[in-house]
Amino acid sequence: MHDILKAYFNNLWQAYSKVTPSAKHIHKLLRAKSHDEIINDHIALRTFDLEKVNIDRFSSILQSLGYHEAGEYHFKEKKLFAKHFEHSEIEAPKIFVSQLLTKEFSKDLQDIVKNIVNTIDEKTISHKGFLYSARAWEIDYETYTKLLKESEYAAWLYVWGYVPNHFTVNVNKLKNIKTLKEVNNILLEADFKLNDVGGYIKGSPEVYLEQSSTLADKVEVKFLDKTELIPSCFYEFALRYKKDGKLYNGFVENSANAIFESTNTK
Repeated sequence: MHDILKAYFNNLWQAYSKVTPSAKHIHKLLRAKSHDEIINDHIALRTFDLEKVNIDRFSSILQSLGYHEAGEYHFKEKKLFAKHFEHSEIEAPKIFVSQLLTKEFSKDLQDIVKNIVNTIDEKTISHKGFLYSARAWEIDYETYTKLLKESEYAAWLYVWGYVPNHFTVNVNKLKNIKTLKEVNNILLEADFKLNDVGGYIKGSPEVYLEQSSTLADKVEVKFLDKTELIPSCFYEFALRYKKDGKLYNGFVENSANAIFESTNTK
């Protein structure tokens, strides 16, 4: 991976780990167990479907970094649409971008989202650093709880803005650790909480991808009207299997649907 891309992912990691205290501990733990560098499989980003900040805008930024669109996904229950992007350099992590389909929600939610997006300067959105720029708006707890009633995703994005909601350990690249179950056991023994929606392991060799994740850290957030502990970001772990002689590079909608719940408040 070339130096410019390495520096970019370092900025993404700094924004992510700043609000995810467990991330560096997990990184250190797995590095000690595998006796080697931890390779990132992919990161995930969230946004709204408004033209100013939708996936197409993300795509423009990612294309300038050498990425191209490689797959799309639909999450009807959560009212989300997503795409994943791959780089011409094989070592570069994949990037998964999802957007909330705001028109499928109440007028109240749509109005809140429009107000949020209107606060973002166009120059900020056009800059590569937008993907780790956090948020440009003030937050209050009343609005947060209003969004939470309709969409965990919207409430999370309202609080955290534009940071990766997870990084992902490439389990295929770990030395001395061969299975996702081994990774999960290491984390559980170290008292990390895992997402158990659909079981600790989502997916299977039959769909060419197994995934697991921690539950999001709970971080103290200062709203305008009070301070509360709110789920921030999480760490994911992915083991890929060969399809037609090559490691499968895509994502599985059912598994991703369960992974989204890692940031849920309950």
